[in-house]
Amino acid sequence: MSHTECSSVISLEQISWKRNGKQILNHVSWEVQKGEHWALLGLNGSGKTTILNMITGYLWPNGGQVSVLGHLFGKTNIPDLRRSIGWVSTSLDDKFQFRPADTALEIVLSGKFASIGLYEDISQNDLDKAKFLMREFGISHVENQTLTSLSQGEKRKAMIARALMSSPRLLILDEPCNGLDIFSKEELLASIEKMMSNPGGPTIIYVTHHIEEIVPSISHVMLLKSGEVVAQGGKKTIVTEQRLEETFRVPLFVEWEDERPWIRVKSSKLSISAGK
Repeated sequence: MSHTECSSVISLEQISWKRNGKQILNHVSWEVQKGEHWALLGLNGSGKTTILNMITGYLWPNGGQVSVLGHLFGKTNIPDLRRSIGWVSTSLDDKFQFRPADTALEIVLSGKFASIGLYEDISQNDLDKAKFLMREFGISHVENQTLTSLSQGEKRKAMIARALMSSPRLLILDEPCNGLDIFSKEELLASIEKMMSNPGGPTIIYVTHHIEEIVPSISHVMLLKSGEVVAQGGKKTIVTEQRLEETFRVPLFVEWEDERPWIRVKSSKLSISAGK
């Protein structure tokens, strides 16, 4: 696999995907350039996870073309390409449930090999990098604790640090704040913001259905509804009341504070009919 620098990180051209006769994605096109960080927003079932599976080569579109990090799918070695992509989701936590004795440090180190557990020798450089990442995420104090003894927020930070061990060029954060209380959530978002503001770090795709998780360093937003793109582009032009109402099917107020959008539901106008 060639390592030529390419400004295009993700290129989806007219991607479609059907399952059991149901159209899950309908002619989705999306361009992500180096230096951009994107939030992918939509209700559950809008197609967010399907797009992630396309980008990582776990699903193939029925129509359209996928190119990631300059590699056109169908003409590239997908397992090789995946080494340049980090993906953090709660399903990853589940895989480590079967290794309750692993320490937080061992979990972070396993990211070097993309393995669940450590089976290979690690170098002093690997150890230094893992400890550096744990310091960056403020979890050095738990390096010798087992996964089961960590808080949800500490677990999530350990998993993101793990994903960064292999120096990915693309990092997917799939609903990383899911299940966190407000303190842990804001703490994690502060760590993610710090990571995004590092110019040498990976391009980040942040997937959520919570608008207030769009931290200042997220530059672009794509809104999805029923497998189609509602709108995409610079976050200030995309995150508007009208577009959010179309995406989330609820009348909303949007207010920006410190480069983050916050929403309130227009309760007096709220009437959601069943089956819409």
